[in-house]
Amino acid sequence: MKLFELIKRFHSDESGAVTVDWVVLTAAIVGLGIAVLSTVKTGVDDLAGDIKGALTSASVKNLGTLGWDGNEANP
Repeated sequence: MKLFELIKRFHSDESGAVTVDWVVLTAAIVGLGIAVLSTVKTGVDDLAGDIKGALTSASVKNLGTLGWDGNEANP
């Protein structure tokens, strides 16, 4: 009779089922994250290249001393 009670208790125990649920949920979240990263990667790489090109071709004006280049009237 003791074996039958042990089997009934094992059958009604749900602590392992919760762990399995969390493992499946975590795997789904990780998979979704990888899918999003692989989808967005190309667009981000293209945008980074565009920004690099724009910054490389940009020129910087020399402002002189404290922004005054000497050609304007001294305020």
